[in-house]
Amino acid sequence: MVLDAVLPPLCLGCNEIVGEPGGLCAACWQGFNFVSAPHCACCGTPFEEDLGPEALCAGCLARRPHYNRARAALIYDDHSRRLILPFKHGDRTDIARACGGWMARAGAELLASADFVAPVPLHWRRLFMRRYNQAALLARVLVRDLAPSHKGRLAPDLLRRHRWTGSQTGLRARERRRNVREAFDVHPHWRTEVAGKRILLVDDVLTTGATVEACSRVLERAGADCVDVLTLARVIRPAI
Repeated sequence: MVLDAVLPPLCLGCNEIVGEPGGLCAACWQGFNFVSAPHCACCGTPFEEDLGPEALCAGCLARRPHYNRARAALIYDDHSRRLILPFKHGDRTDIARACGGWMARAGAELLASADFVAPVPLHWRRLFMRRYNQAALLARVLVRDLAPSHKGRLAPDLLRRHRWTGSQTGLRARERRRNVREAFDVHPHWRTEVAGKRILLVDDVLTTGATVEACSRVLERAGADCVDVLTLARVIRPAI
């Protein structure tokens, strides 16, 4: 209480004073677009109307992703970007707990069925420059702080990004898939544990899905029974 009087809690989105740490002010809360049903049964793209629990979006009907289900807490737009970019690039690691809470609600079904919860890894060069993997922070919050009763085991180094891929920014979907092809592998000390397991991949933003699909292929080759994906936010492509 004394600390709050000296350093009052600030909104994660705009730094206005709020009632409790890790919260959003009313304006930021209303500005954020949280993902909820109805949505695509596979990739989680929101639908404007309810088409049924097994309905797929046009993208998944045309090309089924190399994962079972993907869910996200937020739509990646101008509002959520102001939160995500400082978390990803600006050392705002304090944001992880609040973001993890939103993700836990969005991906409750995925968390409940996961045997392992694993972050999408960074290449060691990028990890050295950034000093932390934001996906690993989110995965740790999900397992240790928010879902300790779930059976999912945190596997922070389940996957390795052994090839430098550079930034995916500005690349088209096909170029992104080509860029991350064969960039990942399963860490040797996890190889005997993956077979027959359900893996939940955690990342910050799902754009085209190229990265999580590359990770999913590696896990499937290692014998994983199922790979799901949970992200903080997802990009929504305009309908053509």
